[in-house]
Amino acid sequence: MAMNPDRPHRESFDLEGISHAVPIPFGTRVGDMLFSSGIMGVDPSTGSLAEGLSAQVRFAFANMERLLKEAGGDLGDVGHVRVLVSEEGYRAAVNEEWLRAFPDAHDRPARHTVVSALRGGMLVQLEIIAVLK
Repeated sequence: MAMNPDRPHRESFDLEGISHAVPIPFGTRVGDMLFSSGIMGVDPSTGSLAEGLSAQVRFAFANMERLLKEAGGDLGDVGHVRVLVSEEGYRAAVNEEWLRAFPDAHDRPARHTVVSALRGGMLVQLEIIAVLK
């Protein structure tokens, strides 16, 4: 999707049912690029962080897809994913959703996983960069 001359140079997106505790958007589009803030495993139907690792990972990936759709894209537009996990052993749960989202080994975005001290009971968080059509 080409930049719309009627659209502001930078457009921010939020997701219904999910918000950050600080005044930042869920994602920002500049031209054909989409940059996310931290995408957490919040259940949008409750507005609360999901219980347990598997549920948080599942909701984080679903929220990533929702952000992409809101910005006019899809999973095929993702060029890079940064995964933050609160414990090294959580990579296996992330890999399950990763393979569901990106099943073709020859058509996956780059990824970097980092162990990080996440706040508020978060076990996993995603950040993406996408190039939208």
